[in-house]
Amino acid sequence: MKVAVFGRFYNKRTSSSVERLSNFLLKKGIDVYIESTFFNLIKEESVLIKDFNRYKTFKTLDTSFEFLISIGGDGTILRAITFVKDIEIPIIGINTGRLGFLATIQVDVIENALQNIIDGKYRISERSLLSVETSSDNKDIKALNFALNEVAVSRKNTTSMITVETHLNGEYLTSYWSDGLIVSTPTGSTGYSLSCGGPVITPGTDSFVLTPIAPHNLSARPLIIPDSTEIQLRVSGREEQHLVSLDSRIATLNNDTLITIKKADFKIKMIDLLDESFLITLRKKLLWGEDRRN
Repeated sequence: MKVAVFGRFYNKRTSSSVERLSNFLLKKGIDVYIESTFFNLIKEESVLIKDFNRYKTFKTLDTSFEFLISIGGDGTILRAITFVKDIEIPIIGINTGRLGFLATIQVDVIENALQNIIDGKYRISERSLLSVETSSDNKDIKALNFALNEVAVSRKNTTSMITVETHLNGEYLTSYWSDGLIVSTPTGSTGYSLSCGGPVITPGTDSFVLTPIAPHNLSARPLIIPDSTEIQLRVSGREEQHLVSLDSRIATLNNDTLITIKKADFKIKMIDLLDESFLITLRKKLLWGEDRRN
């Protein structure tokens, strides 16, 4: 069995996670490949892990890997998908961050969780993605033109609002006068969209949500649409440029650039342990039902 390990940051929880994870996997005779930049960070920062000749590294992934283990928070998983892309390697996250809607394994149960995965005691949750095309040839977007959580357009270098002209399947919807607009997947509905007043959508739902960012028109509300919808956006405003973000990756576009957003032609596979579910995570992370009267 061949397993990839990816992370972005290093702290005490990361150190403990890497040590426990690598010891367990190597004891099981599993080939461990650590992403090369993360490997160098561990080598520089770790005082606990010294026998580095036991580990292999990777810069790109292929279908020979059984699954990828992300060490960090949800943002680390969003970065991990840029390695996985469309080759269908399942992802599981060890949570060394904060909220953790995607990264659900806690540090103190790493060995038990990994043993369950090795034994096949898990489910696969397939997550839809968004793909982006622009009328201008933007290299940053063209290189990685997909997002698991959301695609957002927002203002740049100004405190003034922007206007986001929005069409759905070629039909005019509205022009949002706001700080921007978020197009979110069900997976991303618990992220940026939620903080801007968007609804929580269960992962298997075939829909996207449009959530305006601080709209000046108080009647502008989040709108849930079928995920078969093609969305076209065009931004105008006082500045000549605006920002477009694909999860945590940001690019600059000129105003009046046509941005086309639609469902990607592949999905990301997430590993769900049998004792975890999206509803359990909702109750835990958002403290649903937490009331002194209960």
